Amino acid sequence: MFLFPLNFINYSFILHVHSHVAMLGWVYMIIYVLVIHFFIPKEKSRKPVYNRLFWLTELSVTGMMLAFPFQGYGLFSIAFSTMHILLSYLFCRLIWKDLPKQKTSSQRLLSVSVLFMVFSTLGVWCLGPAVSTLGKQSAFYQIAIQFFLHFQFNGWFLLAVLALFLKQFHHKIDETDFRKFYIILIVSTILTVSFPIRWFVESNVLRWINTFGVVLQLTAFIYFYKMLRPQISDFKANLNKEAKKFYGLALCSLFLKIGIQLLIIFPNIATISHKVRNFVIGFIHLSSLGIITGFVFGILLQNKMLSSDSLSLKMGVKCFIFGYVGTEVLLFLQGGFFLFNKGTILGYYQNIFGFSLLLVLGLILITASAINKKQESIHS
Repeated sequence: MFLFPLNFINYSFILHVHSHVAMLGWVYMIIYVLVIHFFIPKEKSRKPVYNRLFWLTELSVTGMMLAFPFQGYGLFSIAFSTMHILLSYLFCRLIWKDLPKQKTSSQRLLSVSVLFMVFSTLGVWCLGPAVSTLGKQSAFYQIAIQFFLHFQFNGWFLLAVLALFLKQFHHKIDETDFRKFYIILIVSTILTVSFPIRWFVESNVLRWINTFGVVLQLTAFIYFYKMLRPQISDFKANLNKEAKKFYGLALCSLFLKIGIQLLIIFPNIATISHKVRNFVIGFIHLSSLGIITGFVFGILLQNKMLSSDSLSLKMGVKCFIFGYVGTEVLLFLQGGFFLFNKGTILGYYQNIFGFSLLLVLGLILITASAINKKQESIHS
C-alpha cells in the first residue's frame, strides 16, 4: 500500500484481516493441534468432537478473512468473531475435561493458559457496551481491546507454548523451582496489564504496579532457566540444526521482550513506547513471530513433524529467520528515526516490503516441505 497505493482497498480493513488471521488462524490453530497431540490421551483425542471443532473453528477464521476486507467491523465479521470465541470456550471445556487427572508441571501451565484465554474474552464482551455508551474513542473501549490483547498474548499464547516446550523435556523437573516460576509468572501476567491501561488512565499507582509486575516476570524466568539448566545439555544434543535455530530465535526474542519491558518501567521510555507505532508493531511481532512461532516451529522440528532433511525446509528456515530479523531491525530503527524527528530511512518501505516477502517465501517453503513429507509417508 505504501509502495503502490491501491485506492480501491481499505488499508485499515486489511490490517483487521492480518491481525485476526495471524492470531486466530495461525497461533490459535497450531496451539490447538499441538495441545491435543501432546496432552490429550490418544483414546480421547480421537473423539470426533475434536476434529469437528477444529473445522468449525477454521470456518470461523475463514469467515473473518472474507468479511473484514469488505466491511471492517460489521455484521458478518462480528458474527464470525463471536462464533470463534464460543468455539474456544468449548475447546477449553474439552481440555479441562480430558487432561489426565494427575497433573504434571506442563499440564498445570497449560491449564492456567486456558483460563487466561477465557479471561481475555471479557475484554471482547465489553466492546459492545463501550461503543454504545461512550464510543470507539473512549478510554473504556481502548482498555477493553488492550485487556483482550494482553491476556491473549501474555497469558494464553505465551503460557501455552511454554507448556508445550516443557513437555519436550522428558526428565522430571524440580518441583520447587517450577512452583516458584509458575506462581510468579501468573502474578506478573496479571499485574503487567496495568501498563497498557496507563495509556488511557494517568495514574502513578498503575506505574508502580507495572514495575512490580515486570520485576516479577524477570524473576519468574530466572527460575525457569534454573529449573531447566540440569537438562539443557541433553536437550540440545537431541536437536537437529533447524530446531536449534528456531528455539534459539524464540529464546532470544523472549530475552529481548523481557529487556524491553524492563526498559519501559522508566516513565520517559514508557511514554515513547506506545506513541511511536513502529515500536508497538515491532513488539507485537517480537511476541508473535519470534517467541510463539519460534517455539512452535522448534517443537514441530524436534518431533519430526516437519522434514528437517529437505532442502526446501532448510531454505525456508533461513528465509523466515532472515525476514523476521530484518523487519524487526527496520521497525525499531525507523521508530528511533521518528522519535528524534529524523524522517524516514532511505528505502525504508522498499526494504521492509522485501524482508516481508522473505517471511512469506520462508513459510511457503516450510509448507511445501510439510506437504512433501505427508505425501512420502502416504506412499511409504
